[in-house]
Order: sequence, then C-alpha cells, then structure tokens
Amino acid sequence: MTVPSVCAVIITYHPNASMLENIYSVLAQVRQMVIVDNGSSADELDPLRNASRDHGFHLIENGENLGIAEALNQGVRWAKSEGYPWVILFDQDSKITDGFIEQMFTAWEVHPDRERVSSIQPRYVEPEIGVEWEVRRARDGGPITSMTSGSLMPVWIFDKIGGFASEYFIDEVDTEFCFRMRAAGYHITDSRQAVLMHASGHPKKFSILGYKFRPAHHSAVRRYYMSRNRLVVYRKYFLVFPVWVLYSINVALRETIKCFLGEDDRPRKFRNLLLGTWDGLVGRMGKREGL
Repeated sequence: MTVPSVCAVIITYHPNASMLENIYSVLAQVRQMVIVDNGSSADELDPLRNASRDHGFHLIENGENLGIAEALNQGVRWAKSEGYPWVILFDQDSKITDGFIEQMFTAWEVHPDRERVSSIQPRYVEPEIGVEWEVRRARDGGPITSMTSGSLMPVWIFDKIGGFASEYFIDEVDTEFCFRMRAAGYHITDSRQAVLMHASGHPKKFSILGYKFRPAHHSAVRRYYMSRNRLVVYRKYFLVFPVWVLYSINVALRETIKCFLGEDDRPRKFRNLLLGTWDGLVGRMGKREGL
C-alpha cells in the first residue's frame, strides 16, 4: 500500500544518547518529524540539535517543562501548519519495529468505518519481559482507551474536539482524550501487526507472602498527577461511560496497592497521592510546585 503523508511527533525530557536510536528508527518510516523538548539541559539538547541539522527534522525547545499535553499540542500544531494530514505520537523511550507505520495504516484501511476512525493504536509490549499489555475493548471491537505514544491520528480530530488537555500537565492525558473522542462518536482501532516496545514506569519484581507482582515504580511526582487527574477524569466521564470508569477505578486501586506494598519512597508517594486527591476534588489543575 501507499503510506499517506505522516509527521511523527516525539516528546523529549532529559533524553540520553540511546534514545537517539529510537528517533532514527521512527524517522526512517515517516515523511517528517518534529521533536518537542520539555526543558532539557544544553548538554542534553546538543545531540538533538546536531541530529536535527544532519537529518532535517524540526526541533522545538521549550526551555522549561510545559507538560506532556502542551508539548503534544505544539507538535501537532507544527505538523498541521506544514500541511501533514496525519501525525503519529511517541514518547522518547518508545521503540518501533520494522514496518510499523505501514502496518498501522493497514489497520485504518480495513476498518469498516474508517472515515470516523480518530486514532489507531499498536500492540504494546514490555521490552524487558516481552509481555504484551492487556487491551480492554469497547463494543465496537476497538480499545476503550490507549496511551498517546504510538497513536496514529488524522489531524482533523483536533479540529473536531480540540487538543490535549494542557491543564492535566502529565498523566491521564491519553485517557481523557480517548474518552473525549468516544463521547464525540469517533472510533479507536488497533493494529494486530504493529508492535511498540514500551515500558510503563520502571517495573521490578516483588514478592510478599508468596504473591508475586511488578510495581510500576513511578516517581512521587507522578503519583500526585496520577491521583489528581484520575479523579478529574472520573468525575467528568462517569455519567457518560460508567462501566468503563468503574473498571478504570478498579485498575487504579490495584496499581496503587502494589505501589504501597512494593515501592520505595512510600511516605512521600502517599503524601502526594493525598495532595493530588485534594486538588482533584477542589479543581486545582496545571503544574504543581513543591512535590
């Protein structure tokens, strides 16, 4: 098949040298790329600046961390201004496989209502253990929600429903956007061929009383945004998607229990969870200092 014109949007935050390989892998399969950096140091940016000059992709330097949502919006706006009808979004540590972009478009091509498909997702595999993420599906057969990294989207969806929610800063940005797409009547589908290697947090094996599990080991800062933004999403969409929200609450509770059983820095994480819950209840959004 002829792959449509697509621009990759990659968000970086203190990238290391090994992440350049991920960037080059993506660049080899797309028409153009824009990298949006969220406040990395000059030493961290120099390799990106050199690569931008050598390989011809666009680099946006924010100078400070504006959050994942706003950075994604910046990248999408740039791609749209350059006339690209499609964007594909990535985190800096996500790694694509051979034929990834073509396989993603194949999933769109075969969809029975492809003109209303607003997002195509790959299969997500944990790189260290090779385990594929579980997918919970809606009645239309597509994923209910999915993460932004690896998402292939037509740019018209941003005209229809707006951009990512910048006030979330980080965490649950993907869930909120997926709920918003579905609430507007659009489809999310996925490819059974395209594989994205992506780790959720920094999972490590842990065992207690014979029960083995892998806590995600997200930072204490992330625990604040996770608790706050989950609560905001639940309040916003419970009446629209009650079953999906209840399932998400169950998953979040289990994940939180694993955190407080098997992770380090638990007092600070518990403090940030409480703070995030309070801010979610009173509607305090945006970047939170002092975490």
